[in-house]
Amino acid sequence: MCIVKPSRLKKGDLVGIIAPASPPNLENLERGIHFLKSLGLKVKIGKSVKNINGYLAGTDEERVEDLHEMFLDHEVKAIICACGGYGTGRLAKKIDFEIIKKNPKIFWGYSDITFLHTAIYQKTRLVTFHGPMLGSDIGKEDTHPLSKDGFLQLFEQRKLDYTEQLSLLTVVVEGKASGPIIGGNLSLLVSTLGTPFEIDTKGKLLFIEDINEEPRAVDRMLNQLYLAGKLHEANGIIIGDFCDCTPKRELSLSLDEVIHHYMKLANKPAIGGFQIGHCNPHIAIPLGVHAEMDTFEKRLVVESGIL
Repeated sequence: MCIVKPSRLKKGDLVGIIAPASPPNLENLERGIHFLKSLGLKVKIGKSVKNINGYLAGTDEERVEDLHEMFLDHEVKAIICACGGYGTGRLAKKIDFEIIKKNPKIFWGYSDITFLHTAIYQKTRLVTFHGPMLGSDIGKEDTHPLSKDGFLQLFEQRKLDYTEQLSLLTVVVEGKASGPIIGGNLSLLVSTLGTPFEIDTKGKLLFIEDINEEPRAVDRMLNQLYLAGKLHEANGIIIGDFCDCTPKRELSLSLDEVIHHYMKLANKPAIGGFQIGHCNPHIAIPLGVHAEMDTFEKRLVVESGIL
């Protein structure tokens, strides 16, 4: 199945806002919506975005209905997630992927949204975007300009050429690798294993990031990916930001020790230090497109995600 790139945005286009996981911070969301309007976009807010159902933004049925409605609405040219949190994995079996396949458009988010990125790509091959969200990132008063700049890739074809001009990069395993870039939040990637949406890393560049996980938890998750063959099957591994993943106990391996252990076991080209994930700035990337990494040049080049 060939990948499907969504059409680019232009000023005056309508974008849909959904909360497929947890309820967003409404003040931040409003500031995030103002940012989208400053780009010349119009906004349609999903019906359940402001709903609260414990740690969920409404029932599973309400959140799936918002997702379906935004993909079915021909006026809506892009779907931007308000925030992550928890809950997208609960939606996967309820999603009609034929709706997405027949109505391809920009889909943007990260963190818990990783489950949807993985499911959508594997069921439809639609290119989606791993990027900062309105309520959890863009609407904050200290958001870095580079986080906001990432949205410009939705308006024009631009490849990402990530070098140490953006952040300090660390070579873990030397080599060159290429392939479709996939992945996202490590916890969510592991949660797909053994399900109909299990991540397929064969021939891919696997990207990983996470937040608030102790090294022992990162160890457990990387070990599960390793035992499942997912690290060996990947062509290369891109290590994003692991925010606040520090030991909470005196006796612990460091995060670097854990990550380096599994990268050496996989023995595939691996680079760390990318400002992609729960960080500020957060560099947005398309998922599913061809990318090339070169540890000797400390460079990652990702092709444009739009037509």
